[in-house]
Amino acid sequence: QVQFVESGGGLAQPGGSLRLSCTASGSSFSMSAMGWFRQAPGKQRELVAGISSVGDTHYVVSVRGRFTISRDNAKNTVYLQMDSLKPEDTAVYYCNFLPPTSTYWGQGTQVTVSS
Repeated sequence: QVQFVESGGGLAQPGGSLRLSCTASGSSFSMSAMGWFRQAPGKQRELVAGISSVGDTHYVVSVRGRFTISRDNAKNTVYLQMDSLKPEDTAVYYCNFLPPTSTYWGQGTQVTVSS
């Protein structure tokens, strides 16, 4: 069984920064592609950024150049550095495998961007 625990969310002003962390239990983390997802009120959950087991990254167009995904396999942790935040980045952020496993969604961490 795998469990993901997200942290680091909060309130940020437009143009500000936050760093999210997701720590995974289980032994399959280092061999797995990982993703950060978000779900805004009234919208479907979407993939924001992904990272392969060897560190190749990709981003949705709306966050490219502002967000950076990284991972530390020794700590079973994946990060999302979010800079130049915009109000439209407001959402609950989750991590999961890529492709995601429905039974492994955690509680997520709330990110609110507002002045």
